[in-house]
Amino acid sequence: MTATEPLIFKGVPGSPYTRKMLAYLRFRHINYQLLIGDQVSRQDLPEAKVHLLPTFYLPNAQGELEAVVDSTPLIRRFEGDFMGRAAVPGNPVLGFLNDLLEDYGDEWLTKAMFHYRWYYEDDITTAGKILPRWSNNSAAEEKLSELGDYISQRQISRLYVVGSNDVTAPVIEASYLRFLGIFDKLLQRHPFVLGDRPSSADFAIYAQLTQLAKFDPTPMQLCLQHAPRVHAWTDIVDDLSGQPADDDGWLEPEQIRNHLGDLLSEVGRVYIPALLANNAAIDAGADQMDTTIDGQPWTQPTFPYQAKCLQALRKSYFSLDPADRDSVDTVLKGTGCEAFLGS
Repeated sequence: MTATEPLIFKGVPGSPYTRKMLAYLRFRHINYQLLIGDQVSRQDLPEAKVHLLPTFYLPNAQGELEAVVDSTPLIRRFEGDFMGRAAVPGNPVLGFLNDLLEDYGDEWLTKAMFHYRWYYEDDITTAGKILPRWSNNSAAEEKLSELGDYISQRQISRLYVVGSNDVTAPVIEASYLRFLGIFDKLLQRHPFVLGDRPSSADFAIYAQLTQLAKFDPTPMQLCLQHAPRVHAWTDIVDDLSGQPADDDGWLEPEQIRNHLGDLLSEVGRVYIPALLANNAAIDAGADQMDTTIDGQPWTQPTFPYQAKCLQALRKSYFSLDPADRDSVDTVLKGTGCEAFLGS
């Protein structure tokens, strides 16, 4: 793979993780070719073992193309394959915090995205009309209508998978509103999560906001009402190809807690308890986790992938040298995030 050969991948505008990778590639100045809808059928490309979006088609050790999914490890791979304009900080403390906040965007904010899209009638109607057209905008109206109904019914039936139900809805919605307020204030201090240049944590948060703040009617109206700065930021992050990436753009050690403290406290308030409860339920052989998040009941099926997320975060933390772990501990103290750092 060279910098001049485009990375080929499949995705759609309504996939947050497609948007995450697009924004990342634009910032990194990495050449790409995005295949949307029936464009994919015209390519001689391998099938993915797991059908997720985006799907990248990358050479394996034998030089043969294989289908690769999962945005976070893909970014780590590209950070090694392409030089310059890094989106993962070289500083180990910031690197760990980036891992944690990227995971929060990918795995917790997505609950809000899925919840709002398929819980409220206006949002269901909008998604049912638009999502099929992103894949095949030239199809007959009757076919698009049928496909919209099918997608809507299937996704509504899967709300329980992310933990969205009448019991958990207040927790998800309150967390989204708090996040908007916290992130609005964060952006008043620095333009990005880790300072004056973007990181993969920005792209993860941005990804969910492309839907929450820019597409789905209910959360978009909440964002416009409570945090118009966040709405505008989502547009800005869409294409950061002209954004400077100076080495001194990252937060200084003495700035970290002040800049990230409130956001980390939100992570510790909702996401870390969810990770720990999910892991405990899986360890116990249970198919469902029943716990309390933010003082309210929470129930959903266990999610093995998020157990892997917890393991990856712990591995990232324990790979730090003692001095860097002490620095991370100082930043996380009192946020609730420190609860997951048990071995």
